[in-house]
Amino acid sequence: MEASVTFTRECFQASRWTKNNRLFPAVLEVSPAGVTRYKQSMFGSEELHINISKIASVHIAAGPVFASVLIESTGGTDPLRSNGHSKEDALRIQELIEQAQAELARPPVEQVEDQ
Repeated sequence: MEASVTFTRECFQASRWTKNNRLFPAVLEVSPAGVTRYKQSMFGSEELHINISKIASVHIAAGPVFASVLIESTGGTDPLRSNGHSKEDALRIQELIEQAQAELARPPVEQVEDQ
């Protein structure tokens, strides 16, 4: 039996006032399965996903108004970087990732009752 996570998914859109987000702002989607970054462009789109169990760390670089989020994986792939989020959104992204990882680390209910 899998542990239940208390959220389904949340999306966070970068501000259009930041570099590389003017026409097509990046969107970060955090779900119990992982984090996905969607980036549209004039001639297509890019989607990058990191499984929640493969996330090694989340770094937030906050400026006076906006924050950048850097999510590193344990697999050695390129980190997921998203610029132009509000500080509140960046902290919420980090909180949701930590919450989902804590739920994964928690033993199933059946094992806890047997002990």
